[in-house]
Amino acid sequence: MATDWIQLSIFLFSIVIFSPLVGAYLYQVFDSSTTFKIEAGLYKICGIDPQKNMEWKEYAASLLFFNLFGFLVLFGILIFQNILPLNPGNLQGLNPFLAFNTAISFTTNTNWQAYSGEAALSYFSQFIGLTTQNFVSASTGLCVLLALARGLSSHSNPGIGNFWRDLIRGTLYVLIPLSLILALTLAGSGVIQNFSNYVTAITLEGETQIIPMGPAAAQIAIKQLGTNGGGFFGVNSAHPFENPTPISNFIQMFSILLLPGACVFLYGRIIGNMKHAWVIFSVMFTVFCFGVISVWIAESSFNPISGTFGFWEGKETRFGILNSAVWEVATTVASNGSVNSMHDSFSPIGGMIGMLNIQLGEVIFGGVGAGMYGMVLFILLTVFLSGIMVGRSPEYLGKKIEKREIQMSLLGILLPSTVILLFTAVASGLPQGLSSLGNRGPHGLSEILYAFSSGAGNNGSAFAGLGADTPFYNSMLGIAMLIGRFGVILPILAISGSAAVKKRSEIVSEGSFSTEGGTFFILLLSVIIIVGALTFFPALTIGPILEHFLMLQGRTF
Repeated sequence: MATDWIQLSIFLFSIVIFSPLVGAYLYQVFDSSTTFKIEAGLYKICGIDPQKNMEWKEYAASLLFFNLFGFLVLFGILIFQNILPLNPGNLQGLNPFLAFNTAISFTTNTNWQAYSGEAALSYFSQFIGLTTQNFVSASTGLCVLLALARGLSSHSNPGIGNFWRDLIRGTLYVLIPLSLILALTLAGSGVIQNFSNYVTAITLEGETQIIPMGPAAAQIAIKQLGTNGGGFFGVNSAHPFENPTPISNFIQMFSILLLPGACVFLYGRIIGNMKHAWVIFSVMFTVFCFGVISVWIAESSFNPISGTFGFWEGKETRFGILNSAVWEVATTVASNGSVNSMHDSFSPIGGMIGMLNIQLGEVIFGGVGAGMYGMVLFILLTVFLSGIMVGRSPEYLGKKIEKREIQMSLLGILLPSTVILLFTAVASGLPQGLSSLGNRGPHGLSEILYAFSSGAGNNGSAFAGLGADTPFYNSMLGIAMLIGRFGVILPILAISGSAAVKKRSEIVSEGSFSTEGGTFFILLLSVIIIVGALTFFPALTIGPILEHFLMLQGRTF
């Protein structure tokens, strides 16, 4: 137990130390006026004017066009992978429903997988198709955060930056170099990286087994750093080729939270208020720590089904309960979705914590850029409610918070929540939604609720008891991912555009509400819990909470 506490302390300390350091590097990347030859060459080839300062509608149109183009290219690769190179398993193209779901999933930084990686996708599809989207979808999240921060900190300037410049810089100077370092580190720790043919082996029982190979380390590096999470192999980071040692496990868990944590301090530097950034980071860190401790306790507690302590089903004995708990919380708070254990096999409370992390809006670290811009929606709501309670005109960063900002904030917060609850209700009431359930009763409801939470929250992890590779779930989850991604991005950019044209007062007036102290910490945390958690309390009551009490009576589903 003492060793576990030391290991957890080192992990938490690493996040606190490296987040502001990497955040400072991100700020230098996007604030620098220096243009290197490779960057200038890309601008020239693509016909981009990097000096053009876009208004929010042009920024949004460029973003939507780029993501639509990426979706179509990836959809084509998945459909026609059988005639494309690097296909040693002679795998056929995906059916249109699965290709639709997968292309949307990786374009929206969700990386939900209704297939087994090594059994369904060729090296070309994984290395060229999926990995490319891993980079640009993460970079898209950074772009939206940059646009929002510029809009909130500008002085009556409608321009919020250049999408193409932000996209290229985020990919070229942040994601590629960090992924290269991580890929080499992972390969050195035993993660495979090759283009070899599949290997045939004979098992101890005398059966023939096909062992897939492939460029796993390269995809795993960006899947973790970019909060993507899609596994090269079907069981994701529980596979020994993806995650062979405790060292590789620690490195991957750390990399999941590195850029989301750094984005908080990138935001703080752009708006010129690092004290505010530390308050935001403290809220995220507090909820994360609470989640880890809660899951660790739940998974280590007495198991009335087995009559022993600890819920070991679905966990890798190489990593143990603590590492499984930390990974589950890290991957669900960070919109990552990768797993080193099976969430479907967690205790009801342990599984519920992961589900709740997503349902909070993926603002506790969240995706690269996406977590921080989602958190700003809750910050604006907190400032507005605080101003109303004390009878002051709400202000944030010296700018008035008015009707439009609050409307867009509520839209961005409520759209994903509405999709989760509405789509879960539809799936629970239709034969198409119930036919592929692995379990009945409250656990079956949890499987459906988790799936749509993961889709609309752009997380990508799953309660694997649900067979999601059906036309119904491929279509419904694809729609949920689209709404969960762009139903938040567009309101965020609208807020940025609205705030950008407003005058920013540098003088703290009586109408200003401090966003730097302990009071704001408590208020922001309270709004996240009340708005985020209580929205789903009725559904959680008849799902994992009911299952927990039935489990105590010895009943399973």
